[in-house]
Amino acid sequence: MTEAPVIGVLALQGDVREHLVALAAADAVARPVRRPEELAEVDGLVIPGGESTTISKLAVLFGVMEPLRARVRDGMPVYGTCAGMIMLADKILDPRSGQETVGGIDMIVRRNAFGRQNESFEAAVDVKGVEGDPVEGVFIRAPWVESVGAAAEVLAEHEGHIVAVRQGSALATSFHPELTGDHRVHALFVAMVRANRTADSL
Repeated sequence: MTEAPVIGVLALQGDVREHLVALAAADAVARPVRRPEELAEVDGLVIPGGESTTISKLAVLFGVMEPLRARVRDGMPVYGTCAGMIMLADKILDPRSGQETVGGIDMIVRRNAFGRQNESFEAAVDVKGVEGDPVEGVFIRAPWVESVGAAAEVLAEHEGHIVAVRQGSALATSFHPELTGDHRVHALFVAMVRANRTADSL
């Protein structure tokens, strides 16, 4: 087996620990990332849930926003959940003042589309590329994708709304798979990181 990929979790806000656990369970070396020098050492990155405006502002404050944009443009695999999905959108339908995104997926995202915190719910979601039973998705103030461009592939929908998207080496879900103990979505991302690393070495 090839050496395990090193995958970071952007540790500015949100459920960082749960992602670290899920990535380790999917046979990756997982570590928190806050600064540009830590970002430079990883093969891929997860942007966790939390509050997308806060994550955006902290990423700028910690000097990691521009290096992250550059690495995503250069093809580094990245996976965003909930607020992380918003961070990977090329456009937000209703951005807060001063809110920036990393971009990387040609999609328009609506913040808090599924309702407020007290309207959180779980639902079984069929995710393309994840074998077996549907994934149990935890939706917490979750966004949905209003529309995608030609380069983006829809991987899952819930009640007619797009909730999982992939474009090249970028993956995004509206829901939190890290909260369920089911690590198959993280395994999909780890496989994407491995494939990207193999392609880079050819």
